[in-house]
Amino acid sequence: MVTVLTILLGLNVVLAITVLTGYFVAQEFAYMAVDRSRLAARADDGDAAAARALAVTRRTSFMLSGAQLGITVTGLLVGYVAEPLIGAGMGDLLGSVGLSTAVGLAIGAVVAILFSTVVQMVFGELFPKNLAIARPEPVARRLAFSTTVYLRLFGWLIWLFDQASNQLLRVLRIEPVHDVEHSANPRDLAHILAESRQTGELPADLSVLLDRILDFPTRTAEHAMIPRPRVDTVRVDEPVDAVLARMGAGHTRYPVVGDSIDDLRGVVHLRDLLADDADGTVEAYARTAVVVPSSLPLPELLTRLVDAGDELALVVDEYGGFAGMVTIEDMAEELVGELADEFDPATDISVRPSDEGWLIAGDLHIDEVERVLDHRLPAGDYETLAGLVIAEFGGLPVVGDTVTLDLQPDGAVTMQVRDVEKHVPASVFVALVNGDEHG
Repeated sequence: MVTVLTILLGLNVVLAITVLTGYFVAQEFAYMAVDRSRLAARADDGDAAAARALAVTRRTSFMLSGAQLGITVTGLLVGYVAEPLIGAGMGDLLGSVGLSTAVGLAIGAVVAILFSTVVQMVFGELFPKNLAIARPEPVARRLAFSTTVYLRLFGWLIWLFDQASNQLLRVLRIEPVHDVEHSANPRDLAHILAESRQTGELPADLSVLLDRILDFPTRTAEHAMIPRPRVDTVRVDEPVDAVLARMGAGHTRYPVVGDSIDDLRGVVHLRDLLADDADGTVEAYARTAVVVPSSLPLPELLTRLVDAGDELALVVDEYGGFAGMVTIEDMAEELVGELADEFDPATDISVRPSDEGWLIAGDLHIDEVERVLDHRLPAGDYETLAGLVIAEFGGLPVVGDTVTLDLQPDGAVTMQVRDVEKHVPASVFVALVNGDEHG
């Protein structure tokens, strides 16, 4: 009877210590996985538990040291009590049925180790870990008070072990870090967006918008500008009446050029030509233009336009030639996509989906094509789909010419030229090909 009670005592002691192990494991993973911004919001609303949990997360290294100390001590205690209580008890029971003492003790020790290992792994490690990862905020809030008390009571011991490990790191010329970085750089955010899009946690439209916002600071004037072949200009010696007639059927602002297209003289606005005494040539009404290099980042370009109180900038290349024109609307389209206005043709649609693929305008930027396909395309010295097709074709393609590009990790994409304007692809039919068809 005494032997059975000893075994039962050992089982209960192991289970009790395992509960403590699980407590420290849940503590470790909950405070590492919890969203600090949500805790801060709850704390601002008066949630005391959230405020305590937030305070713990501000000492991540110290908290982890305390959790590891608790896990180590409880793990040692399980081994300390399992063999003399469970193992020896099992040996006595087996000895009472005729087995030798040595064999009974050996079997009892194996049973004690197996039982302790299984209980510790399942209930002391895996279950609390998975619980803390699945529900980090509730677990962190519930453990906040006891964790704070524990860190205060055993802070001196945790500090000693923490300092010892820090000194060892310094010997290895590694500076200790006392908190875990919870911020994310643009690349991290891009990965988070991609994963959220693939799992369906973010709507497709919101995902594309956020992706464009992340790309915006790295884009340049060259990326957003209307290229020079598509920019309408007026000569400096054109009569005001003639320019007003063009504005009536076209745009309200035009770049003004001199003897050549690269001789930029300024910009003429409709409202300047509507004055009662406006006559002569546009030279007298041309405003000083905001001129920027093609490599200027869009945030800096936006700042310059705002400072100048203007909505249009002229872009020049590294040789001083007129490269194109960029407006506030063009920069807005970098964030929200194509914006239609009264001057855009009703049929001007950059992407036309079909069952087999997409008919895409040749001047659509590569990053927008990638968003349509949800695949990365080869990088190169080009900005648009037409540039990619020309580069891969190795020359100027004609209608019907097709290029095929391999995609990672599998599959391919075919691009067939459907229309050509000014020697370059004006529209391209793009279709994805799965790995089996491509092979």
